[in-house]
Amino acid sequence: MAATKTHPVPTQRTAEPTPALENFYNVRNAAIRLGLTDPELPDDTTGQSWLRDGYNRPEDGSAGRKFPGFYMSRQLMFSTSDLAVITEIARQESEARQRAKETPPVSTGRPRRLRSKTPALAGT
Repeated sequence: MAATKTHPVPTQRTAEPTPALENFYNVRNAAIRLGLTDPELPDDTTGQSWLRDGYNRPEDGSAGRKFPGFYMSRQLMFSTSDLAVITEIARQESEARQRAKETPPVSTGRPRRLRSKTPALAGT
C-alpha cells in the first residue's frame, strides 16, 4: 500500500498588529515630560545635558547603560517607551549608588603606626 499525502491542517492566522505611532519628544520636551525641567521657565536647561550624556555613553557600558533614543531631522528624539526605559535605568543606577554609599570603603593602604604613650623628649 502506497503512502498517501494528506493536506496540512489549516491553522488560524493571527492578524499582524498594525504599527502604532508613538509620541516623540525632543530633548527639552523629554526633560519636561520626565519632570526634570520647569515648563514655565523657557531658559531652564536642567536635565537636558543629562539626557544627552546618557544617550552618548559608550557602548561597552563602562559609564553605565546607554539611554535609548534616535536622531530625527538632526534632533535627538525620545519616544514614550524610551522615556520609560530611561526612568528604569535611572532608578537602577540610583539604587546601586545608594547601596555603594551604605557599604564602608575597603582600606587598601598600610595601617597607621600607633603612637607611643610617652611624650617626646625635648632638647636632648
